[in-house]
Amino acid sequence: MINFNVPPVAGKELIYLEEAIRSKKICGDGAFTKRCSKWLEEQTGSERVLLTTSCTHATELAAILADIKPGDEVIMPSYTFVSTADAFVLRGAKAVFVDIRPDTMNIDETLIEDAITEKTRAIVPVHYAGVSCEMDTICDIAKRHNLYVIEDAAQGVMATYKGRPLGTIGDYGCYSFHETKNLSMGEGGALLIKDKENVLRAEIVREKGTNRSQFFRGEIDKYTWMDAGSSYLPSELNAAYLWAQLEDAQKIYDDRMRSWNLYYEQLKPLADEGRIELPVIPEGCVHNAHMFYIKTKDLEERSDLIFFLKGKQINGVFHYIPLHSSPAGKRLGVFHGEDKYTTKESERILRLPLYYGLNEDQVKMVTDSIYEYFKL
Repeated sequence: MINFNVPPVAGKELIYLEEAIRSKKICGDGAFTKRCSKWLEEQTGSERVLLTTSCTHATELAAILADIKPGDEVIMPSYTFVSTADAFVLRGAKAVFVDIRPDTMNIDETLIEDAITEKTRAIVPVHYAGVSCEMDTICDIAKRHNLYVIEDAAQGVMATYKGRPLGTIGDYGCYSFHETKNLSMGEGGALLIKDKENVLRAEIVREKGTNRSQFFRGEIDKYTWMDAGSSYLPSELNAAYLWAQLEDAQKIYDDRMRSWNLYYEQLKPLADEGRIELPVIPEGCVHNAHMFYIKTKDLEERSDLIFFLKGKQINGVFHYIPLHSSPAGKRLGVFHGEDKYTTKESERILRLPLYYGLNEDQVKMVTDSIYEYFKL
């Protein structure tokens, strides 16, 4: 069986887990958390990177820091995971969905401005498959309308837009280290903070609303409750696992990229015949091989192909159901404009197995099976 995903194991995870246990400190913000945060800060150039228990919580933290309130509106694509919307509707805001581009499956930047009202507070671009949204345009719109840009870069670690790491271009960026991501800590995430003046409040909100981080740095002689907050700190055990991945991040990246490029090379003739469509990487975007997908003719063909691959012991999967068509999406959000591509394209996309350690023979087995299906 070729699984769709296998959580990455770099090699030193058990060693570092044992080290964390022996340190007698397994709660948050210990030595491994600090190592991970420093690595991410150096790699991205962010003013501060705070590890969180999930990307969901990183996005919730960003929503708090952006002072999202009841009655506010937040613009985002409907083709995304529920966490993108949850973080803002939990604050009482309305999710305003706009259509996506059919080439990248990202938010259509040309439709954002028309969705802005006096209630709009933020734009949330989602970098699908680690391929950047058109951030120059989005940031220009946000600047002219005095809006926050909160990047959902859950799939975007080690990907860039015009040389800038995803997650660092807007006011805040959110990473995921879930087991399905390129780099994993089981469950976990990170908040990337662009501006220095936002760091202190972020630390306070993340640390249950207290100035405990300042206390541990010796900046104050006692700590106390300063703001409304929650506990967004991951365990040191999670951070120890992640540190093993970060040490080998380039090796993991290269391995996934080899598989991605092989898929593309093997399937391009089928795409050239017009039988399928392949991912598009716009100029200026460097992706991270987070996923490889194809697009079939329609929903029926995709369902048939998934069933066919399953018979070959290959686990291909579809992805999100658009949020605006869900019960919660209808209640907590609104789709602005025409759904020209969101639903149609979501019904065509089929994700192929891709993970660290997937070998060339397995990739070719998948692609050979796809060719076999289309020759039937």
